[in-house]
Amino acid sequence: MRLTATFTEVLPYLVAAFVSAALLSLLLTPLVRRLAIRFDNIDRPEQRRVNKRPVPRGGGIAVAIAFLAVATVISLLSDPDSITSVPRSIDETEVVGLLLGGAVAAILGVLDDTFQLRARWQLLGQVLLAAGAVALGISVTFLNNPVGPGLIVLTEPFATGFTMLWIVGMINSINFIDGLDGLSSGIAMIAAITLGLISLTTFDQPFIGLLCFTLAGALLGFLRWNFHPASIFIGTSGVMFVGYTLAVLSILGSAKVAVALLVLGVPIIDTFWIIVRRLATGRSPFTPDRGHIHHRLLDLGLTQGQTVLVIYAICIILAVLSFVLSGTGQMYAFLGLLLAFGLVLFLLTRAETAGALEVDTYERNGREGPGGGDA
Repeated sequence: MRLTATFTEVLPYLVAAFVSAALLSLLLTPLVRRLAIRFDNIDRPEQRRVNKRPVPRGGGIAVAIAFLAVATVISLLSDPDSITSVPRSIDETEVVGLLLGGAVAAILGVLDDTFQLRARWQLLGQVLLAAGAVALGISVTFLNNPVGPGLIVLTEPFATGFTMLWIVGMINSINFIDGLDGLSSGIAMIAAITLGLISLTTFDQPFIGLLCFTLAGALLGFLRWNFHPASIFIGTSGVMFVGYTLAVLSILGSAKVAVALLVLGVPIIDTFWIIVRRLATGRSPFTPDRGHIHHRLLDLGLTQGQTVLVIYAICIILAVLSFVLSGTGQMYAFLGLLLAFGLVLFLLTRAETAGALEVDTYERNGREGPGGGDA
């Protein structure tokens, strides 16, 4: 990782944004928790859930407000000649798409946290959200070539299709990994920090780096209340907001889709293999079960805290790889992780550890939907 003069100049702004978002989220989360209790937005213990006591959901509202407030101030107060100004490579409509889209994503999530929408309506909301982002100019126009030098240029309609798939896929990857206290929020924080450092050190994009660290700060403040034993869950509001924001930040930051693909390899690949297995057995991709990697680790005897820390460690290792590998190397690493992940899940499923890992355990204790969280 190469520290530049730009990094040194932007560091005071970065620290201020990170701390401001963290404090705001830290203070807002207890207020959101009280509102969730008042409106009975509660995840209650049952056979399908991991939590053993009632826990309010919807904490993602605090994360969203903290990020949007600080990010809006950054955008409005940035002098055109300032180092933190919006770069010429990013249109103002794209910044609007990031902030307005994030707000809409959180609102859609609140509706599900309150009314428990069916999966089809959640998915429809995600598709419309992604379409709105594309309409405001947010688009993936090129990808690193995984088999050779140069880039793969995406023309229409492939650019639109890939962008929408990326946004919807990211939301659902965060959703599917949201099964233990602090898991999805911690993974997202690691990803945001990594994208921020890449923006500042490799691509010299201080504005994007600043926004990434703002998101990381908002997630850190929330983690104080969300880590095991959690007093509030992030809920669909958080899943929708965090997934959408990470997806768009990785698009606005040049060539960082490959970085996000690697750093978020655990939730993305876990989602991929879960969907493949469910479709192979003739079930809906959103059918709840205990086939996720965190469920398998729990069945091996790890505690919630240990399982979350193990997955954090894997994500940090992948984050380090994103710095030392080129774009092509990142793609190869992701493909290797894809195969290794599938093999590990297969072996865990086939293992016989006091019957805990029998295939029939896949059918118990799950709650999923597109953006609905997994418990």
